[in-house]
Amino acid sequence: MKKIRCLVSAGPTREYFDPVRYISNPSSGKMGYAIAETARDAGWDVTLVSGPCFLKVPKDVRFVSVTSAQDMLEACKKYFIESDILIMSAAVSDVRPAEKSSRKLKKSEIDLNPRLERTPDILLTLSKEKKKQILVGFAAETENVREYALKKLEQKNLDCIVANCVSGEKSAFASDENDIDMIMRSGEIIDFKPASKIILASRIIEFLSVRFFGANAKPKSKI
Repeated sequence: MKKIRCLVSAGPTREYFDPVRYISNPSSGKMGYAIAETARDAGWDVTLVSGPCFLKVPKDVRFVSVTSAQDMLEACKKYFIESDILIMSAAVSDVRPAEKSSRKLKKSEIDLNPRLERTPDILLTLSKEKKKQILVGFAAETENVREYALKKLEQKNLDCIVANCVSGEKSAFASDENDIDMIMRSGEIIDFKPASKIILASRIIEFLSVRFFGANAKPKSKI
């Protein structure tokens, strides 16, 4: 049986005002890296597109380092066409400075009310290019998590979405643990229960294997 070709995005993106100042978020990339490693261990052919992280690059995984949302979009578009499944766990910055200086701005030059513009919507863009690929999104929210996740699933034509509550200490960005649900297009909700990101990654890959690729693709769980 041919290997499942999996594209995973991870980490934050950075949107620069000048060479040293940027807009970003606290994402560590731990969830995405754990998913990439678990998919690899399941025998999948994995491409990991990662924003700036301080994690060890997984072995036997095609690794693509990016910085901005535009960089991530271009990298994902390159590999999406040959993928069977995209797991979009990256925390992509929603906005970027409309203007970027090529040199470090002096304190007196900094605009305290900078004009911002939206970054490209990677999932929405790829959903329009979707053929037979499975699209799995992530929705990181602090309130009404399932409601917002379901809306995102519908708007971006996803097959399923991971609803990620990031309001608690143990499930916040950069934590070793997470609190997630998987929501399907049918409205079915699978409660994964709070656990470490490594354990949750294994549960996610096992679930996706069985649900979308048949029982024969089910990985051997380490749990």
